[in-house]
Amino acid sequence: MSQSTRPTAESVAEPRPWRRALTWLLFLGPFFFASYGFATWASSQRTEVGFILFAWEQHIPLLPWSIVPYWLIDLLYGVSLLLCTTRRQLDTHAWRLLLTQLIAVACFLLFPLRCTFERGEVSGAFGWMFAALMSFDQPYNQAPSLHIALLVVLLEPYLRAVPRACQALVVAVALLIGVSVLTTWQHHFFDVPTGLWLGCFVLWVFPTDARSPLRRATRHRERARWRLALAYATTALAVGGLAVYAGGGWLWLLWLSGALALVAVIYLLLDADAFEKRDDGSLPLAVRCLLGPYLLCAWLNSRWWTRQLALADPVTAGVLLGRLPTAAEGQRLGIAAIIDVCAELPGPTPALRYVVIPMLDLLPPSLEQVERASAAIAEELAAGPVLVCCALGLARSALVTAAWLLRAGIHATPEEAVAQVRKARPAVVLGRAQIDLLRRWQQQYLQAKP
Repeated sequence: MSQSTRPTAESVAEPRPWRRALTWLLFLGPFFFASYGFATWASSQRTEVGFILFAWEQHIPLLPWSIVPYWLIDLLYGVSLLLCTTRRQLDTHAWRLLLTQLIAVACFLLFPLRCTFERGEVSGAFGWMFAALMSFDQPYNQAPSLHIALLVVLLEPYLRAVPRACQALVVAVALLIGVSVLTTWQHHFFDVPTGLWLGCFVLWVFPTDARSPLRRATRHRERARWRLALAYATTALAVGGLAVYAGGGWLWLLWLSGALALVAVIYLLLDADAFEKRDDGSLPLAVRCLLGPYLLCAWLNSRWWTRQLALADPVTAGVLLGRLPTAAEGQRLGIAAIIDVCAELPGPTPALRYVVIPMLDLLPPSLEQVERASAAIAEELAAGPVLVCCALGLARSALVTAAWLLRAGIHATPEEAVAQVRKARPAVVLGRAQIDLLRRWQQQYLQAKP
């Protein structure tokens, strides 16, 4: 008698959501042209529309053939929805396209700019393509470049759909499309990095394999959060104001301003997971692009403050406390695992075990985070030496190391545990507030156990 087996979730492939994809396309297509056209019309009604032009842009040649890759994005836009193999993939991608359009059009309406290149009539084999473009497009809707922002969003479904051997070709085509916004004289250079930032922002809002960080937004009441958020927001406004006032090359400071503004939002409304640090310690490319200047400053700050300190110090046999190492430094330490409690900096990804429990800098972690981190130390220590680290190795990682000392029964009180951590790494910053937090954690997670 044969035994029948019920199909599992893994054995039954989810059918492609063709109808849903077509429904999204029927909505997004008309919405694209309607909203884009409205922004163009609104700018055309203004008596004066400014522009941002660098002197060297006068040397950018007009390459008529580049209108082909410029137009290609329209085809790629529609097909991209059909490449999604699951409903989640499709909805994430469609919401990205919609949010990109909404933000870009809002910028076009609030901060209108125009392209100053006088292209004239283009003859030859590609003339009709320029004529078709100019039949609905005008020299407005400049920054951020919607073309570039959509290109960033479109890359993921195509890279996911093609074999690995063909991914370089996809990137090459994307680069050609990106350059075409300049060589068709449709945009000035300022529009390109702003478009890239917008595309990366949308990828951050709708990550591939996780919930949107905005869905975890909540109004925090801690004064420390408000102070830090205010400090970041004030600095972002000051830097942005300087960039706009000075103009020219100073406009690159808008990148730093945007990064600091996003960090302010994370501290005010979100949590450590908003940095989207992966299990291997890396940060998504979109996050690295969004926060690039902030990440550089944070890394330089960590190296400056620890320049006269050891990379790591032994607290007990097998447990080291230190700053976030590079991949090479992690290998030289002779450790089997890294417990990383730093949210804002990417960690190394060497061939060893890696555990990430992200915590925001300069804020006390939750008791649950302390529990997870101390438990991870205990678990990984069974396989070999462990490095517990954060940006400096002086606060977050020192706190969870002290918690592990209590968990392991090496010390009975938070004061004793903190004293040993201070003895091992004298520069650590653990005061009365951290001792009180450890006592609350001890009461809830250790003393409550039967």
